[in-house]
Amino acid sequence: MTDNTTRLDHVVLWVRDPVTAADFYEKAVGLEPVRIPEFISGEAPFPSVRLNDETILDLMPLTAAEHMKMLPGAADSSGHPVNHVCLALPGGAFDELRTRLTERSAPVSDLSYDSFGARGKAKRSFYFRDPDGNVFEARHYE
Repeated sequence: MTDNTTRLDHVVLWVRDPVTAADFYEKAVGLEPVRIPEFISGEAPFPSVRLNDETILDLMPLTAAEHMKMLPGAADSSGHPVNHVCLALPGGAFDELRTRLTERSAPVSDLSYDSFGARGKAKRSFYFRDPDGNVFEARHYE
């Protein structure tokens, strides 16, 4: 990938409690929390979790919806999560994620095989929900 290609920078998820959501993404999904102390102290409007060096998930509190002025109709989108966000992981990390989710009693789907994605057919994939109902797919290609 070259530096001038289009990349996914962030996805904003509506959540009831950003600190609880960050805890789920850290402990169940294995993502690094970002700006938690700043959010708790009121210095940041929302925290995030880091997917990789280039991509984060912002955890936007539902209570902020009425204050969204930058995009007409933004407040109407609260409570309407995207269909799903897909995370591509190496095979070992895929298995570890499924284990952590199961240990936390997070709802997970059965495994699917050879589903099409950005890099062709994935060997295995499954879906899971976060505590706010946002749906994620996890997959690995190798």
